[in-house]
Amino acid sequence: MEICKIKNLTFTYPDQEHPVLQSVDLSIEQGEFVVLFGESGSGKTTLLKMLKRELAPHGDLTGDISYMGKNIHYIDDRTAASEIGFIMQNPETQIVTDKVWHELAFGLENLGIPTPVIRRRVGEIANYFGIHTWFQEKTTNLSGGQKQLLNVASIMVMQPEILVLDEPTSQLDPIAASNFIHTLEKLNRDLGLTIVMVEHRLEEVLPLADKVVLLEEGSIICTDKPRNIGKRLKQIDEGHRMLPALPTAMKVFHGLNGYGDSPLTVREGKEFLSKYMNGNIPAPNQERSMEENTESILELKNVWFRYERDLPDILADVDVQISRGEIISILGGNGSGKTTLLNVMSGQNRAYRGKVLVNGKQIQKYKGKELYQHNLAVLPQDPLTVFLKDTVRTDYEEIAKVFNYTEDEIDEFINEMATKLAITHLLDKHPYDLSGGEQQKAALGKILLLQPKILLLDEPTKGIDAFSKQTLQSLLKDLQAQGMTIIVITHDIEFSAMVSDRVGLFFDRSLLSMDTPIAFFSENNYYTTVASRMSRHLFDHAITYEDIITICQMNQEKVYEKTVD
Repeated sequence: MEICKIKNLTFTYPDQEHPVLQSVDLSIEQGEFVVLFGESGSGKTTLLKMLKRELAPHGDLTGDISYMGKNIHYIDDRTAASEIGFIMQNPETQIVTDKVWHELAFGLENLGIPTPVIRRRVGEIANYFGIHTWFQEKTTNLSGGQKQLLNVASIMVMQPEILVLDEPTSQLDPIAASNFIHTLEKLNRDLGLTIVMVEHRLEEVLPLADKVVLLEEGSIICTDKPRNIGKRLKQIDEGHRMLPALPTAMKVFHGLNGYGDSPLTVREGKEFLSKYMNGNIPAPNQERSMEENTESILELKNVWFRYERDLPDILADVDVQISRGEIISILGGNGSGKTTLLNVMSGQNRAYRGKVLVNGKQIQKYKGKELYQHNLAVLPQDPLTVFLKDTVRTDYEEIAKVFNYTEDEIDEFINEMATKLAITHLLDKHPYDLSGGEQQKAALGKILLLQPKILLLDEPTKGIDAFSKQTLQSLLKDLQAQGMTIIVITHDIEFSAMVSDRVGLFFDRSLLSMDTPIAFFSENNYYTTVASRMSRHLFDHAITYEDIITICQMNQEKVYEKTVD
């Protein structure tokens, strides 16, 4: 039975020439798990908001959206509020009360449900989601993963028919994201809940989907079953920009020109690799070489930090030395203190014990703007905090004027940066009108106009698509080649493995296990890449899908040479 139907939908935002959605047709069956993906700015979030009329943006709309056979604009308010649930990207923005129990009851209270029924349904949902142990907690005390789980529970208590999710795991650490996705699987499987989800991280989501939809420049260009999506993308374009977004098992399968059904999961990927290797001795492990560099540019010595005198320490006895020209990634769970560490490194928070040295000079001895003038810059977790003007261009011009550039130099620097980040088309837009991924790229561009020697990035891949991640990786490597030192706080393990010289885990108030990506990820079972989990039964030190493909191809060459001999 069809629960939702979108027919010939075209939508244009006010004062915009080009539609953000164009001639979109999509049918969603009851109980389906539908995953939408595409580049940042392709219209995914706009399309999802059209399914929740209270969130639908203002603009010119043609076409039709129906729910249960009825135009979505004519269904009654109670049905619209209770039967169509929506989960936003940022867990913080959806929580409206101070206590967990009140958040669960809030929707039912607004629907006028009798108090005894509310209590029964809240108790039932708290047990189902396993949140009864923090039922009385303040919502402000919850981790990002707990907040997102609470958001789902507070919607599910109203017993919706369809759940719409806009990149719900983008701000969660890998373990919290995995737990959240398995919760969605349980809801779809046990309750028959229809799920429509936009997601960039397809590794765990794609195997759960019944249908995958690719949006490109506001149009649906491909709809198929998960196993077929890689083949369809290659038919459209051998080098399609969304191929890197596919699960690791699929990328390895297509990279090695596999035949038959494409694997989706780690287990299926392991089986495919075992058959491909066919008992042959694997090629030697390819350790990545790294030039020795002992010139310290940023150093923390015995650093302790807490926000208030009576509160517990967030940082405890942190020691780390970062060499000039390194790219360092720091992983860790939500709420572990990674952002606090970044703020202490950048001088935004001051340690009450220990030393922070920048270029061998204690950070508190830098006066005025000296620390940030062509020296150190920070991209915060919320990119909107970077913008002050009505357009991206005027924001860029403002930062360029700080360095007394001429008008010609300002235009040259802005156009060069916009070209590097592929955001030229965004320069004359208001920052608040951009998608989450577009905001992230535009904010990075503004920070790079400061031309820092040390760049600190807090979740730079949040909300951006796989192709944009590759662009960011290339950009960071170029900046590194020019001598820039880069510290990245991230939940994105795959990105960390590709871009870093060293990786560390922040846990129990301190930075642990700083090592090369190969040494770090090869020894871990949970904080590791999918490629490592998929291939370690055959060979060590493969931490990206490119590593697997390279080793397999080298092995086949050796087998061929041996056969010829």
